[in-house]
Amino acid sequence: MPRMSISIDGVVIREVTLAKDRTTLGRRAYNDIVVDNLAVSGEHAVLTLRGGDVQIEDLNSTNGTYVNAVAVQKRTLKDNDVIEVGGCRIHYRARSAAPAAGTPVQVVVGTESSAPIPLSAAPTESGALVELGVPVLRVLAGENAGHDLPLQKVVTTVGKPGVAVAVVTRRRQGYVAASVMGAVLLNGEPLGVEAVALHERDLLELGTLRLQFARV
Repeated sequence: MPRMSISIDGVVIREVTLAKDRTTLGRRAYNDIVVDNLAVSGEHAVLTLRGGDVQIEDLNSTNGTYVNAVAVQKRTLKDNDVIEVGGCRIHYRARSAAPAAGTPVQVVVGTESSAPIPLSAAPTESGALVELGVPVLRVLAGENAGHDLPLQKVVTTVGKPGVAVAVVTRRRQGYVAASVMGAVLLNGEPLGVEAVALHERDLLELGTLRLQFARV
């Protein structure tokens, strides 16, 4: 039976067996697989089991569904495919001897508390040694001012719930930004939910937080 290994930052946190004909994935609690992160849409994607094959379909999510780093709308999965949704990596295996899982899976990737969403687990000081060419968000004002935060994940959530939140997503052609909630500005202009390409020295503003996109 097909199964999926769900991991965050390289650590497997849950194994899920796909026993249902239709398995939903999203941020809302009623999904079969719950990814609790603002970068994930309420109803983000659906996995359909037909004749032993599993097909994934993006449900017009804001930040997209990626299979092997390629954005997809609908695709039949192959053994060892890697799905990326909101900073969460899901390793698909076509066969599994594990018993079926009958309860929803809670995958906590972010936070919806009133505290600021961390931009990085371990921010580096501006000017510190970072791999050459790695894109960063340079904090010009706000919490962590003076730090460079490497964009090492597929999706990075920035801001503070209740004030303003945006996501920066890595795509094959480069990095894009989109607003999730609140007043988000890109180079002084309102940023909407549609993804916009980021260029060197572009400035994101979320309340008192000011971030500059750069490559170091």
